[in-house]
Amino acid sequence: MNPKAISLEEKKLRPVVDHLNDLLANYHIHYQKLRGCHWNVRGNHFFTLHAKFEELYTNALTTIDELAERILTLGKAPFSTFKDYVEHADIGEVETIGMKDIDMVKAIIDDLEALIAMQRDLLEITSEADDEGTNDMVNAFMQFNEKQNWMLRAFVNKA
Repeated sequence: MNPKAISLEEKKLRPVVDHLNDLLANYHIHYQKLRGCHWNVRGNHFFTLHAKFEELYTNALTTIDELAERILTLGKAPFSTFKDYVEHADIGEVETIGMKDIDMVKAIIDDLEALIAMQRDLLEITSEADDEGTNDMVNAFMQFNEKQNWMLRAFVNKA
């Protein structure tokens, strides 16, 4: 895809695409953490958290696909190896086997806070590039994460 075909300037889009790829890398780490939490959650909150983690990883998977397709729409290739994801992500992996259920929730809260901060930064970059399509997409992701952050914080009484 040529960015000019959608009335955007390639030069202005370079930082947008770089940050989208970084966000993609972070979402992959977040996604795998959610899968690990879903598979390994134990305790009194099993039924609630098992379902919640599935909801969140399903959303993260959709977000990953939308990010990759937007990067392609803007004329570049998305990261597609775990090496790239680990190398470019700020979010770290955790060992979920044996992790306490509340600690899992706190780890996901930390991820959401990091993703929200990245998304806010990206919104500024997309605005400077006059890229309203990416801006709208990222804003929707951020709104979802803000709501989930609030709900999980309420769950662990971390207001």
